[in-house]
Amino acid sequence: MNAPCRVAVIGAGAAGLATTKALLDSGLDVVTYERGDRPGGLWARDNSSGLSAAYESLHLNTSKARTEFADFPMPAEWPDYPAADHVAGYLTDYAHRFGLRDHIRFGSTVTAVDRPEPRRPWVVHTESREAGEFDAIVVANGHNWDPRRPEPGYPGTFAGAQLHAHEYRTAEIFRDRRVLVVGMGNSAMDIAVDASYVARGPVLLSSRHGVHIVPKYLFGRPSDQTAGLLAALPWRARQFVAETMLRLAVGTPQSYGLPAPGGGLFQNHPTISDTILHRLTHGEVVARTGIERLDGDRVVFTDGSADPVDVIVWATGYRVSIPFLSTRWIGSDAEQLPLYKRVFHLEDPSLAFVGLMQSTGAALPVVEAQAKLAAAFYSGRFALPAPAGQQRTVAADLRAAIARWGSDRRPHMRIDFDRYLADVARELDTGRARVSHPEAVPFAGAHREEASA
Repeated sequence: MNAPCRVAVIGAGAAGLATTKALLDSGLDVVTYERGDRPGGLWARDNSSGLSAAYESLHLNTSKARTEFADFPMPAEWPDYPAADHVAGYLTDYAHRFGLRDHIRFGSTVTAVDRPEPRRPWVVHTESREAGEFDAIVVANGHNWDPRRPEPGYPGTFAGAQLHAHEYRTAEIFRDRRVLVVGMGNSAMDIAVDASYVARGPVLLSSRHGVHIVPKYLFGRPSDQTAGLLAALPWRARQFVAETMLRLAVGTPQSYGLPAPGGGLFQNHPTISDTILHRLTHGEVVARTGIERLDGDRVVFTDGSADPVDVIVWATGYRVSIPFLSTRWIGSDAEQLPLYKRVFHLEDPSLAFVGLMQSTGAALPVVEAQAKLAAAFYSGRFALPAPAGQQRTVAADLRAAIARWGSDRRPHMRIDFDRYLADVARELDTGRARVSHPEAVPFAGAHREEASA
């Protein structure tokens, strides 16, 4: 007699918590592995995993109404853009409210996950030499924890201090020092603003390419809620309307001395900040072009200018790392892993991913929707289309992503927030109706006599 369906979830951040809840709601046997000592993943600043990049001044850059889980609204009295510590507490409360902690193995670092043969169990190995057998695996380990520095590095040597944005916690490390921040993302802007209050002289902000800078409020309401009102329009129409609104409200990045954006709004990820433009206009942050070379205690830029610098902060993003899965499952580059609806592995859908995407909006509603899709499949209430149909859908989605975002901007991972959520809702309905279709792919559990510890 086969044991009940058993699913392993890797990670207890927002994606892993949403997945654990969805699987439990579907009556499945769930074990969630978490390397840290608490739920919340990257939002938990003191997490023993050491992977959190949350810094003291970090706040949501999407409004709470567009960020909260549908199943667990954020408190009404909270501001529109809560602090990171509030979000960490919210995720802890979510785990408590839905009884998730009893299913999480804290302090369990997963070292390997594999399935030796089809229809045989998946085996999860941990650092403490535990091994567990499962019918299905959901990878929810996040992709903003493995720092990426410029590759190859810039010519020359630098005599000062260097750190990645992942290491930053408080601005005190910049006091009375000359600071250069490299990058134009949300973390780069936050760190440059923080440093500008304590640094020696203006903080330098360097980038080869610009981005659109969107204030947190447009026309008296959170800017992402304003964008949500345009969701029914084709993305190019939305782009035209939104860029016009942004230009009228705050002007262009070039008017603040920043480089022109490398693509249109909704094509490259905008930076959400009210404060960076203020610090630029007051001369406390000064834009610089890309770096040409390092020269002892100076940095030389591509326009020929050079400045003395004591500290360089590399706000240059993160690699997508899934160290416990071999190339057999993720290929040579996890960023290019094709997944049906960004959830199901094309070769073996008993391997799923929640959160392996790059959204134009907030992450929490997306991972919640993905978790419900995975749970519906593993509980037998939902079936996938035939493999050829899955391949066609993935190929069509990739073509559309390349047309919109380009081939060098993680097109496999890109999703349009509002469109994707609507698409997953339709897929759930279609997949339920698909269950009785002879060519559909239902979930087939592994042949296990009993579950391992």
